[in-house]
Amino acid sequence: MSMEESLLLPKKRSELEGRERLVLTRDVFTQEAKKLAYIAGPMVVTITSLYLLLVISNMMVGHLGELALSSAAISISFCNVTGMSLLNGLASALETLCGQAYGAQQYQKVGHQTYGAMFSLVLVASLVSLVWINVEKVLILIGQDPIIAHEAGRFTLWTVPTLFAYAIFQPLSRYLQIQSLTIPMLASSVVTLLLHIPLCWFLVFKSGLENVGGALAISISNWLNVIFLLLYMKYSSACAKTRVPVSMEMFHGIGEFFRFAIPSAVMICLQWWAYEIVVLLSGLLSNPQLETSVLSVCTRVSNELGAGRPQAARIAVYTVMILAIIEVIIVSGTLFGTRDIFGYSFSNEKEVVDYVSNMTPLVCLSVILDGLQVVLSGVARGCGWQHIGAYVNLAAFYLCGVPVAAILGLWLQLKARGLWIGIQVGAILQTVLLSLITSCTNWEKQASDARERIFEERYSVESVLEH
Repeated sequence: MSMEESLLLPKKRSELEGRERLVLTRDVFTQEAKKLAYIAGPMVVTITSLYLLLVISNMMVGHLGELALSSAAISISFCNVTGMSLLNGLASALETLCGQAYGAQQYQKVGHQTYGAMFSLVLVASLVSLVWINVEKVLILIGQDPIIAHEAGRFTLWTVPTLFAYAIFQPLSRYLQIQSLTIPMLASSVVTLLLHIPLCWFLVFKSGLENVGGALAISISNWLNVIFLLLYMKYSSACAKTRVPVSMEMFHGIGEFFRFAIPSAVMICLQWWAYEIVVLLSGLLSNPQLETSVLSVCTRVSNELGAGRPQAARIAVYTVMILAIIEVIIVSGTLFGTRDIFGYSFSNEKEVVDYVSNMTPLVCLSVILDGLQVVLSGVARGCGWQHIGAYVNLAAFYLCGVPVAAILGLWLQLKARGLWIGIQVGAILQTVLLSLITSCTNWEKQASDARERIFEERYSVESVLEH
C-alpha cells in the first residue's frame, strides 16, 4: 500500500471518527496541507515541467504563423489521442502491481515488473508509430484541411521518437513514485525544461527547420529526461533494493500487466480524448487555421492550469477541495485579468489574440471545473471506483459533451466557441455526477473495505511464499 493510500485510509473506526471531527479545524487543515505538499508537490512540478515542453514548443511554433500553430496543435492533439494517453493509462497498472510487490517486500519483483512494462509499452508504441507515420493520410481521410494535414504530418513524423521515450518514462516514473523517489524526478524534469527552452528556440528560429524544429526539440528533451532517470535508476543507492539485471524473468508478468493495464487505461483515456477530439473537430470548420489555433490555446491553458493536482484526493477530500477552490479562483482571476494580452504568448496574429480574449471567460470556467473534477476523480481512483468513473466520463463527454460540441460548433455555426461550450457542458455534467457519488459515499465502509482488501492481499502473498 502506498503512502498516499495509508494517509487516506484510517485503520480504526475511532481514528476515522476523530479525523472527521477534526477535519474542519485549522490545525488539521494545516497538517493535511503539509502532507499534500510533501507527497504531491514534487509530482505537480514534475508533471507541469514535462507538460511545458509541449506548451513552449507550441508557443514558439505559433509565432511562425497561423498555419504553423494550427498544424502543430492538430499534430499534438492527434498524438495525445492515439499515443500519449494510451501509454499513460496502460502504465497506471504498475501503481497496483508494483505497489503491492513493494508493500510485500518483494523488491526484485518491482524491478522485473517495471522492465516488463517498458517492453510491453515499447511494443504498443511500435504499433502506434505506424499510424503516426501515416498521419497526413489519416487526417485527410477524416476531413481535415489538406494543407494543415500535410504540415501536421511533418510535425508528427519528427515527434515519433517522443513516443518511445514516453513508453519508457511512464513505467520508470511509477517505479520511482512507488519508492517515494519524487525529488530526482523533479530535478530531472526541471533541468530538462531549462535545456528545452534554448534548444527549441534554436531549432525553430535559427536552424531553418521552423515548425518541425519544435517537434524535434520535444523528442530530444523527452529522451534527455528518460536518460537522466535511467542513470539514476542504475547508479543510485536509493534503488539498490529494487534494481535487477535485465533477464527473461521480466516476460513472466506481461499477461498480468495487461489484465490490469487495459481497464486502467479506459478511465484516463475517455476524458483526455474528449478534449483532443474537440481540437480535431475545429479543423472541420471554415477558416480552420484560425479556429484550430484558438482552440488549441484554450485547451493547453485549461489543461495546464486546471489539472495540477492529480493525486490530491487520496490525502484528504475536504482539505484538497478547499485548496482546489482557492487555486482555481486565483488562476481563473489572473487569466481573466490578462485576457487581452495572453494570446500573444502563442501568436503574433492579432486576429488570434482577439479571438483568445473573447474565449477567455469560457476558459476560466474550464479551469474551475477542471480543478474540482480532478479532486473528485482522485476520490474515485482512491476508492477503487475506476469502473464508475469510466461510466461517468463516457456519459458526460461522449453521450453529452462531444455531441453538443459538434451541434453547436458545426451545425449551429458557433465555431470554436460552440465546440468549447459543448465540451464544458460535458465537464459540468461530469463534475455534478462525481459530486453526487462522493457526497453519497460511506467513508467508514470504504475504510473497512480497504482494510479487508489489504489483509486479503497480504494473506495471498504469504500463501504464495509458503508454497
